[in-house]
Amino acid sequence: MVEDVIKVKDLVKVYGELRAVDSITFDVEKGEVFAFLGPNGAGKTTTVEMIETLRTPTSGSIEILGMDVKKNRPEILKRIGILPQDFSSFDRLTVEETIKYYADLFSAKCDVEKLIKLVNLGEHRKQLYMNLSGGLKQRVGIAVSLVNDPEIVFLDEPTTGLDPRARHDVWDVISGLKKEGKTIFLTTHYMEEAEVLADYIGIISKGKIIAYGTTNELIDKHFKTINVTIKGADEDVSQIARTMGMPIKSTENGNVTVEAAGNDQIVEFLNSLKAKGVSYMSMDIRKPNLEELFLVLTGESLITEEQEAKK
Repeated sequence: MVEDVIKVKDLVKVYGELRAVDSITFDVEKGEVFAFLGPNGAGKTTTVEMIETLRTPTSGSIEILGMDVKKNRPEILKRIGILPQDFSSFDRLTVEETIKYYADLFSAKCDVEKLIKLVNLGEHRKQLYMNLSGGLKQRVGIAVSLVNDPEIVFLDEPTTGLDPRARHDVWDVISGLKKEGKTIFLTTHYMEEAEVLADYIGIISKGKIIAYGTTNELIDKHFKTINVTIKGADEDVSQIARTMGMPIKSTENGNVTVEAAGNDQIVEFLNSLKAKGVSYMSMDIRKPNLEELFLVLTGESLITEEQEAKK
């Protein structure tokens, strides 16, 4: 039987005349990775902090592991772990000392050896925190969030500012946590991250949940076409697409992207290119992705210029 470990119902948060969170409802199942997405000012952080018991809801209800957050905060805090955005620790403590320090701070009976292995920090255990790379520091942060052996782990932007290799290393750690049976509540600005890791996705905009489901469910619901990109295309490609009534999404750098209604139209389009002797270098056929979905639903990109500069 499926068990919901987070239940949010009719949740509202009001600041003066601002309705930051507007009657949202969603559930998170035990053992899944749930990605929560939203542009700046959408109500994402406010929602997460209410779930983490850091803010008090104006109205509505939140249950964590079957407990009301208003009535059972001390017990809930014992059973969840939180990695805040921009986690930082003490420069002159080693990885091992850092984990032990936080375990003692929270009076947690922590198997430090198991935790170091879980986040793949064995060869770095004696390194000072100040000498670690950004990716390694994030892994230390994840380890710290696990010192109380939580059932639910909240990870807030765990890979922001990391290079691609470090980001993938953190993904491996998150996948390992799922295999350990942890429930992961992930907030992220990276669509690929959500697509790779998340079982379910919730998108919030202007205080409301505007989409909820798996990546495939959301894309299939909101897009009925397939993108076909002809790379190194000559001018006849666009003309043939127009003749067939296929919308042209973009023409840049010698590449033409058109929308096909389905596989049959793709085959017809490619046969037409061949019949007319149209030359091109290669082609790419795919459904729209999560980033395109987000843009359609919210009218804006999830990654800000400042975050893009950190990539």
